[in-house]
Amino acid sequence: MVSFRGDAHKFYLKVKKTVQQDQSLYKLPEIQEIQTIDHFYGQLSMNELNMMRYWMLKEKGGNGVIPILITALPWLGFLLSKQLQTLLMKSNLYVLGFLILYIVITAISIVIHYREKAWATMHIEIIDQHLQRLKN
Repeated sequence: MVSFRGDAHKFYLKVKKTVQQDQSLYKLPEIQEIQTIDHFYGQLSMNELNMMRYWMLKEKGGNGVIPILITALPWLGFLLSKQLQTLLMKSNLYVLGFLILYIVITAISIVIHYREKAWATMHIEIIDQHLQRLKN
């Protein structure tokens, strides 16, 4: 069955299935990846962790290149509108192809952008736990 609830719910279902089969959660690739990241950050000093945290906050809070490119493309089309109209109006197939390509590229860019933000959030949480441990 197809689920549109997102990655968190898919991960929950995967964990639930693993637990029901009496298997270790630590064998899941997602958990192993988090453990690897956690282990690496555990080796860093408080100062290094702070620097990493600052960078991750910048990444999480920043707009990045992808949204800029998404908003720049319509302006580029506006600037070249006369030339684009001449090219695209030769055939409706060109218009359809251009719109499909634009929508696909935009959708992929948005997905990538939000996944990057999600990864930054995870790294920040792990770093914060190690900083808290080092402060105590």
